[in-house]
Amino acid sequence: MPSLTANPLIDNLLSPAVLAFALGFGARLVRGDLSLPKDAFGVLAAFLLFAIGLKGGVELGHAPAAAVAWPAAATLLLGCLTPVTSFLILRKLCKLGPADAAGVAAHYGSVSAVTFIAAQSFAASRGTPAEGFLPTLVTILESPGINVALAIGLVTSGGGRNLGPALHEVFTSRGLLLLVGGLIVGYVTGAKNWSDVALFYDTKGPIFRGSLCLFLLHMGAVAGERLADLKAVGPRLLAFAVAVPAFHGTLGVWLGHLAGLSVGGAAVLGAMAASASYIAAPPAVRLTLPAANPTFSLTCALGVTFPFNILAGIPLYYEFARLLGD
Repeated sequence: MPSLTANPLIDNLLSPAVLAFALGFGARLVRGDLSLPKDAFGVLAAFLLFAIGLKGGVELGHAPAAAVAWPAAATLLLGCLTPVTSFLILRKLCKLGPADAAGVAAHYGSVSAVTFIAAQSFAASRGTPAEGFLPTLVTILESPGINVALAIGLVTSGGGRNLGPALHEVFTSRGLLLLVGGLIVGYVTGAKNWSDVALFYDTKGPIFRGSLCLFLLHMGAVAGERLADLKAVGPRLLAFAVAVPAFHGTLGVWLGHLAGLSVGGAAVLGAMAASASYIAAPPAVRLTLPAANPTFSLTCALGVTFPFNILAGIPLYYEFARLLGD
């Protein structure tokens, strides 16, 4: 159903998913706890990732190759540019050392699957759903976004480990396997058999959206836990965690528009470029750059950038996409 007001920011703030996030975040502020049990969180995460992969695979099966090629190329370009720009800004303006700068850049070069899901839901709520093959772009963005930064870290810091274990960690992470596996299953299943499971896995359906609310309730609580670490990162990193994602998001929307994506698709690609990974990137950074301080990357990614994108970034990227599409 299209949104109730003409203001995308207000619509976003009043959506059940964002209000659930705010509830979890607010509970932490008063020292309450609304986080989900670890097993329940794992099940929800697996369901959401597999669902978007499965639906994306079905859509990819009947999407023309030409319609996917240019968006895929734009996404690959973003996967190479975002870690490089992040690293340079972190080194020059934030004054981080090579290992720490590369570690943070790896998080910001990669993509947050939860931000992607929230952006898809928002675009659909505005009556302009993104193209069905967008989950394919998530898989394209994930690997170069992390590995370019790790390679830079190995070259500039001189204190890293072999890149091989990190590559294995990225490509065999549960999130990527669920997403890619879902894409393959959906592609092979095809639209003919999709109806058998559509009620459960349809990303526009009530089961998926209700699960997303629970997941964001938990993520709000987790983000609230990072408030105590904000003093450790300093004002320059805090500014980085808002300004650089906003720049990357704007760039992503513009490239998506040039690549032929719809308003919804360009907005979602912008949100992907603006997001920061806090699931796939940390273990890869730990393996390759053990000297990198995880406080910097996780506090910025989860305590600042994720709430910014969920609360304000996504509707701003959407509005820019709409202006470009007019």
